[in-house]
Amino acid sequence: MDGIKARRPGLSLSHMGFYVTDMARVEDFYARVLRFTVTDRGKLPTPNGEVQLVFLSRDPAVHHQIVLASGRPAQLAFNPINQISLEADSLATLRQFHRTFIAEGLEDIHPVTHGNAVSIYARDPEGNRLELFVDTPWYVDQPMRVPVDFELPDAELMAEVERHARTLPGFRPRSVWQAEMAERMGVA
Repeated sequence: MDGIKARRPGLSLSHMGFYVTDMARVEDFYARVLRFTVTDRGKLPTPNGEVQLVFLSRDPAVHHQIVLASGRPAQLAFNPINQISLEADSLATLRQFHRTFIAEGLEDIHPVTHGNAVSIYARDPEGNRLELFVDTPWYVDQPMRVPVDFELPDAELMAEVERHARTLPGFRPRSVWQAEMAERMGVA
């Protein structure tokens, strides 16, 4: 059952949009630092006034994965965005973005493991929490989060992640967990 591709029919998550205060600064960050491409931009009249929109994607087959919209108040008592999560294609890519985040001077940079993933967390220019991650071959009960040492070589880092994951409740191969989820979702 490794690599289960079945999904519930009808819907799949496609893209997200969020309001920004400083469009140029946020667009620059997502385009330059996270290497999204601006696919379109424009203004849209709405009942509450005109909204500026910037569409961004990292996939040439997908018009937009993120939409930036003007109109976020400069001062918010609470940021309603918990996190924006982006899956990296490899640990090497995750490490490269970790170095980039440090060079950019981003805030709250934290490399961690959730047992089922290795992640880095940081804040974008408007304080939205970003998570960049790679999955591990394991599953553990969630939530779980502990720091990891990105100074370790890949093999040592992953060995440490696995060693810790094996001590946690629910540890099992990801393929077993995926088969269980496919059964629960009725797509097995």
